[in-house]
Amino acid sequence: MSEIVPFPAVRRIGFIRNVVALMLSYRPDAAERTLQARLDATRSAMLRRGLSPEVVEREIRSLELAIRAKLWAIVMQGGDAA
Repeated sequence: MSEIVPFPAVRRIGFIRNVVALMLSYRPDAAERTLQARLDATRSAMLRRGLSPEVVEREIRSLELAIRAKLWAIVMQGGDAA
């Protein structure tokens, strides 16, 4: 049976924008550490809420891809995180 996630992480647009804006303000190595720290905190929160580890990992991967896609879109356009 499939587990339904009531609030998919990839739809947390404000969170994604905030993480990207933060990453853009750091050097690449610090930005990567910041991303991993945010993903780890989100993973822990999802596990505490009782989601299965498989669902959590799927959600974290989707969230990471959304953050990286937004980051690259901004970098390639030479714009800001708005």
